[in-house]
Amino acid sequence: MIDGIKTYGSTELIEKLQECEEPVFLLTIGTTDTSTIPNISGAGATPELTLFTPAADAEFLVLGEVHCTQTAAETVVGGAAAPTPARLTKASLQLSNIPFVIIDAGSKVKADVSYYSLGKESGNDIRTGKGVVNPLEIIENGKDLGAELSRRHEFLIIGESIAAGTTTALGVLRALGYKANEKVSGSMPHNPHDLKSKVVDEGLKNAGVVPGEVDAIQAIAAVGDPTIAAIAGLVLGSDVPIILAGGTQMAATCAVIKSIQPNFDFSRINLATTVFVADDETADLFGILNQIDDNITVNIVDPKFEESKHEGLRNYLTGFVKEGVGAGGMMFTALVLGNSVEELREKIEKVCE
Repeated sequence: MIDGIKTYGSTELIEKLQECEEPVFLLTIGTTDTSTIPNISGAGATPELTLFTPAADAEFLVLGEVHCTQTAAETVVGGAAAPTPARLTKASLQLSNIPFVIIDAGSKVKADVSYYSLGKESGNDIRTGKGVVNPLEIIENGKDLGAELSRRHEFLIIGESIAAGTTTALGVLRALGYKANEKVSGSMPHNPHDLKSKVVDEGLKNAGVVPGEVDAIQAIAAVGDPTIAAIAGLVLGSDVPIILAGGTQMAATCAVIKSIQPNFDFSRINLATTVFVADDETADLFGILNQIDDNITVNIVDPKFEESKHEGLRNYLTGFVKEGVGAGGMMFTALVLGNSVEELREKIEKVCE
C-alpha cells in the first residue's frame, strides 16, 4: 500500500517502476479546432486561447515560463480559477528527478522548446467529420518513436495536453461502437454532455460513420484528434511497461489500440489518473474501460488538496481541471518512487506560487 494511491487491478507495474533506473515522461501535445466551440472546454480563459494551452503547458514544463502567450494556462469558470495541471506535473517531475521529452502530435501553436514532431497538421473541428487529416502517418511515426525510446528507457510514462480532448475521445469511442455518452470527464464543474454529444453526432453524420462499423484509423480521421493517434502509436511501437497518465483520453487511446491490435496485452500498461477523474459524478471512466478490456489496471492518485492552503488547488475539489498534462501519472510516479503525499503537495504549492 502506498499512501495516496488506490490500485484497481495488478500492482506488477508499480513494482517494476520502483525497481526501474531510467523511466522517462513523454508529454504529447496537440490541438483540435473543436476546442474553440464556446462552452465545450475550460482549458483556457477564452475559447480562442485554448489553442495556446498545449504549447504553454510544454513551455512551462521545460522553461518554467510561457512564451507563446502572456500567462500560463488556467481553467476559468465564473470568475474562479484553478492552475494548469502542468504545475502538478512539473512539481512531480522535480520530486521524481526523471527526464522528460515533448512530443508534438499536431499543434496549431508551436511550443518554443525542442520537441519530437509526429504530425504536420493540427486537428480540425470534428463537426466537419474530418477531425484529423493524417492519422495513419501519426500512428506510424509514433510507433517508430516508441521503439526508439524503448531502447533507451526501461519505462515510459505518457501524458497529454489537448483542449477539448474529452470531446474527441467521446467521438472516437462512439465511432468504434462503445457506449460512452455521458461517461467522459471534463475540465469544468459543469460537464456539457449535451453539447459534446451534439458535436460528435454532427461529426459522425458528416463523416458518414456508422458507430461500430469503422476501424480506429477511420474513427480518428472523422472525429478524433492528433494526440490519440500519437499515443496509440507510441504504445504499439514500444516493448516496455507503460503508464498512460490520464483519464478519458487514455481510455479512448486504449480503444484505438484494441481496434488496431485486438490481442494486445493490456497487462503491459496501466492508467494512472487523479481522484478528481475517478470520483467525477458526471463521468464514468471505469464504465468505459470495462467495455474495452478486463485487464486494464487503473491507479488513482489523491494529493489531498483539501489540506492545501492554495485556493486554486482547492478548486480542483469542486470539479475544476481534474486532470491533464500527465498530472495523475506523474503524481503517481512521485509517490511510487518514495515521496510522501505531504511532500508532493508542498512541492505543488511551491510551483504554484
